[in-house]
Amino acid sequence: MRDMAYVPGVALLAALVVGCSAGSDSNANGADSKAGSPTVTPAPPGRYETLPAPCRAVPRGMLKDLLPGAAELPGDQQEKVFRGSASVTYDTDRKVGCSWKSDAPNATRNLSIDFERVVSYDPAVSDDDRADTVYAKKEKAAGLSSSAAPGPDAEKNSGTPGEKGKDKGKGADADEPEGAAADATPSADGSADPSSSSSPSGGDGGGDNGGTGTGTGTGTGTEDALPSRVLDNLGDAAFLHDLPTRAGSTAQHRTVSVVFRTSNVVVTVRYAEQPALVTQVPDSRELQEKAQALARKLAETLSE
Repeated sequence: MRDMAYVPGVALLAALVVGCSAGSDSNANGADSKAGSPTVTPAPPGRYETLPAPCRAVPRGMLKDLLPGAAELPGDQQEKVFRGSASVTYDTDRKVGCSWKSDAPNATRNLSIDFERVVSYDPAVSDDDRADTVYAKKEKAAGLSSSAAPGPDAEKNSGTPGEKGKDKGKGADADEPEGAAADATPSADGSADPSSSSSPSGGDGGGDNGGTGTGTGTGTGTEDALPSRVLDNLGDAAFLHDLPTRAGSTAQHRTVSVVFRTSNVVVTVRYAEQPALVTQVPDSRELQEKAQALARKLAETLSE
């Protein structure tokens, strides 16, 4: 009788051990299956978490060169011009800007810079990728594309005005980049046609005049500067948009915009000239050279 009572007890104990082992194997299998499931790795943040003070981003020496006549003003007026006017923004961590204006006897110059720090709220998309999308929209609005394959016009994309552009008006008749020349000249509305406006002879100004030249000429109807184009060696991506006088306008003016992206920050430089006389034409080469020089200086400042 004792042996018969003992055997069922042993069987019960063995059943319990087997049951626990089975449960452990089941948990182990469950853990293994979870480990093999795909996981989403958050995209890396952008390099920049803050933006520079825009009205102090341009060195005084460059402002004197970009704003002819300002250095000759009385002390208080000179300081007011060089101080600039900060753009009104609702989030200075995301977007800031500043503008300057000088009125010389022979021409008015307008300069503005804008910094936009792009943040992606999608964990699968990095700040840099989102900023590249923002930049690409501006480039497309200017009628340009950095993805175009190199061709016979590749020399025009060097970023340094030199030889005359054979392809007049390339990209210049496209829509104006977002915000370009919004406060520079009232008729810079993107409807320009380079072939319809006179272009500078460059006789009275140039890129190395130290800000003392007039930056205007008598215009011969020949395009003396490279057209709108993608730029090399400026940030991660960059383009220049040259907007001449619109067709049918009696006022001669020109606005050059340089837009570039570095990591998750998109920077826009706008530089415009309005001659005092309708017979004078802005020096496109000078405006392009100086706008690019400032853009490169800002890129260096951001990389410090």
